Amino acid sequence: MNSVADFKPVVRIQAEDFDLAAEVAKLTAGRTDIGAIVTFSGLCRDESGRLAALELEHYPGMAQAEITRIATEASERWPLQGLAAIHRYGKISPGDNIVLVVAASTHRQAAFEAASFVMDFLKSKAPFWKKEHQADGSEGGWVDAKEADEDALARWKR
Repeated sequence: MNSVADFKPVVRIQAEDFDLAAEVAKLTAGRTDIGAIVTFSGLCRDESGRLAALELEHYPGMAQAEITRIATEASERWPLQGLAAIHRYGKISPGDNIVLVVAASTHRQAAFEAASFVMDFLKSKAPFWKKEHQADGSEGGWVDAKEADEDALARWKR
């Protein structure tokens, strides 16, 4: 059995879709020490019918390293039994998965906080770029970072 201190976060960056239930099952298989699982799944929105797809680009080595750093920091800050972060790239249609964070802990509060921490940092610090493809066939622009995403990081400062 893994203990709080001896797991490595699972971090994957992939074009293919993921299955939330399958990812939770992988993280919890054979475990009886986990009392809470918190998941966050981010989906592509259609922006009130305006958006046909969102294209996500990334710098492969840098994105993997940054998400691993974020997940490792979360596993050091909270007593977790497991943590997974999966982020997709490529052209993603409305309703499709973009990102998944799964945090496993003995107690719910650590799992909630760790998942929130990972998403706040992933949203602002992971090197991904988003380009909109409009429903009318035109290309939208690159999506700018939101000030609110940066502001969310302030609550995690030590």
